[in-house]
Amino acid sequence: MVFALLMALVLLLVSGAALAYVVGALGNIGFLLSGNSRYLAVLPQRIFSQIDVFSLMAMPLFILTGELMNRSGCTRALVDFSMSLVGRFKGGLGHVNIMANIFFAGISGSAVADAAALGTTLIPAMREQGYTNRYAGAVTAAASVIGPIIPPSIIMIFYGAIMQTSVGGLFMGGIVPGLLLGGGLMAGNAYFAHRRNHPGGKGEPMPKLGPSLLRAAPALMLPVIILGGMVFGVVTPTEAGALAAILAASLGFVYEGMDLYKLQESFRETAILSGSIFMVITAAACAGWLAALEQIPEGVGLLVNELGLTGMRYLLLVNLIFLAAGMVMDVPMALALLVPIFAPTAIAQGVDPIHLGVILCLNLTIGLVTPPIGACLMVISAIARENYWTLARETLPFVFIEIVVLVAITFFPDLVLFVPRLMGLS
Repeated sequence: MVFALLMALVLLLVSGAALAYVVGALGNIGFLLSGNSRYLAVLPQRIFSQIDVFSLMAMPLFILTGELMNRSGCTRALVDFSMSLVGRFKGGLGHVNIMANIFFAGISGSAVADAAALGTTLIPAMREQGYTNRYAGAVTAAASVIGPIIPPSIIMIFYGAIMQTSVGGLFMGGIVPGLLLGGGLMAGNAYFAHRRNHPGGKGEPMPKLGPSLLRAAPALMLPVIILGGMVFGVVTPTEAGALAAILAASLGFVYEGMDLYKLQESFRETAILSGSIFMVITAAACAGWLAALEQIPEGVGLLVNELGLTGMRYLLLVNLIFLAAGMVMDVPMALALLVPIFAPTAIAQGVDPIHLGVILCLNLTIGLVTPPIGACLMVISAIARENYWTLARETLPFVFIEIVVLVAITFFPDLVLFVPRLMGLS
């Protein structure tokens, strides 16, 4: 039965059918083939229980925040401030690209949103300064991975809802890995800047630090307010999402980039994206319940014990599985399908749920800049008008850096858990 369902999955995906519909349909067929059709009557209730999670309410609110900030004009303010900080170095605009992604990550929580917002601004600017189109696109795509790791993070909210793990703890756990990603990418950009003689240096005209900081301050205060409110117990993650959306809309009028049409577009795009994610949750709930009835998670646990894969060896295996899944699957779908199967065994072996969540989210996010799917690569390829596979090759050195960071946080859990423990969230 499993082989037949997998073959049907491959054929339907090749045909171009949406993944949520394919997984949902095959899940229902699986109930019939496995003799569990009597449980189908309870399936709607099961699906509703998967969606009826308070922390999931934060997800559309943070999506709305990102949409509002993308249209508000704050991107230019963050870029100018980044330029005043790191633009004077060799390969300055590459550093600015990465720094702007770090700042923007504290607002949007979405890699694809960051890639779209910053790519339209920075890729043309880098081209004009003398960077190749491929390199400008590669840096932008690679830096977008920082978005879902530095809080707030949409996929961490999703993981927290699935595993009943503290979203605030996950947010705090992503701070150090996100900064490590930024530092590693900057080191890579500095290497290529000197090797390929990229423009930039002390002679370049720079925005003044004071005025650029003053203009960027309202946008920079947004993540401080969100995280500070959660850390000190003033607001829940869901309330923080609502507060962020209100502040983002207000900032739009401060930066004079928001109007009623853009506000309407932000709500429309949020509804579309949120609806698609909840469709994924619905389809995955169907397949996940079938897996539970067939005792697949227990089977995985037994197989792991028989093979002697405990501790770090099992964690490395999970890393490989999720890294491969991120290359071909939507991040929400991969989380919903794979986390209930592999995460309980890791936690039973003593892995901290927050440490595990950050690792899994980084694995899947790296998949956004790796073939054959690579959603961020596709977005940047369209913006830069660059061949997808050429862009993918140019991005590979930066992907290698991101995998090195992934290995580091896997072997050294304190890199993830230091801040949550400091804040009393782990």
